[in-house]
Amino acid sequence: MVKLNKIYTRTGDDGTTGLVDGSRAPKHSARMVAVGDVDEANSAIGLAAAALGETDRADALFRIQNDLFDLGADLATPADDGEDFEPSDMVLRVVAGQVSWLEQAIDAATAQLEPLTSFVLPGGSENAARLHLARAIVRRAERSVVALSKEDAVNPQALAYINRLSDYLFVAARLANEQGRADVKWVPGANR
Repeated sequence: MVKLNKIYTRTGDDGTTGLVDGSRAPKHSARMVAVGDVDEANSAIGLAAAALGETDRADALFRIQNDLFDLGADLATPADDGEDFEPSDMVLRVVAGQVSWLEQAIDAATAQLEPLTSFVLPGGSENAARLHLARAIVRRAERSVVALSKEDAVNPQALAYINRLSDYLFVAARLANEQGRADVKWVPGANR
């Protein structure tokens, strides 16, 4: 259980931030950029969920938001040498079941959609546009997590989760566009 009695600590005034293991990292490090980008993605998903109201789709996004906090905690916990990235009572890690849930949600959504015959522009309805914006932010977060993985060990399930998440948001945006019927199609070279 997290308990925050005071929001500011002043410990970050020197440009570092505390990690889960008690160590400190520069706020501009690849690790903190990844954590920050995941946080930004989570906020964009929250904005999309708020617009959906009380629906099953919003509930799925709330579940994803919780998973993104798990992902942030995973990324904020440097790996020990030779770590297998299994969670424990002391270490929170993204697990295969979270990735599998996303894959099943993608498959279920895709089954409700017309097949794509063109790339789609990130828009259509306001709800779809919000989901597309969240998808683009998740893609940036994924690039940051991949960059971190080139410097330090990263949980493979964390990488898989953030990769699947943008796919989920894409199909969720299409669902928000009347099961894809209101998607805005890309017309290559239309304005030449």
